[in-house]
Amino acid sequence: MAITVKKTVLWRKELDNEPGTLATALEPVASAGADLQLVMLYRFPGTQKGAVELYPVTGRKLTGIAQGAGLAPSSIPVLVVEGDNRPGLGYSFAKAIGDAGINLSFLMAQVIGRKYAAVFGFENEADATRAATLLKRTAAPSRRRK
Repeated sequence: MAITVKKTVLWRKELDNEPGTLATALEPVASAGADLQLVMLYRFPGTQKGAVELYPVTGRKLTGIAQGAGLAPSSIPVLVVEGDNRPGLGYSFAKAIGDAGINLSFLMAQVIGRKYAAVFGFENEADATRAATLLKRTAAPSRRRK
């Protein structure tokens, strides 16, 4: 079963939770030709403020445009994990990470067809590094003895 696990950086901007603010935040990077794979928008509970996070922002030109638009690299270590889905895989990931004593800051996961994509956020780089190994091991097909 194929799996890719890569460390990445989410770019983040706090904004007002009003109609049109997402489009305004995305316009500069879209106009620069960014091919975003992830856009996450959320409101802070009890306020009219929120944040947008996106990935990837790479290259000198796009990085400069993103910074000019008020986006900045998030300090939360992140793994982007993609592969072939199977029943119970999400639970297996959660169990492996939890059993290792690693606390998640956030998780976003989605299955499309037979493939999944997940973004795991961690409290520190060491946990992200340990989790990368665990996730690869957990996704590997089990070998049954005959």
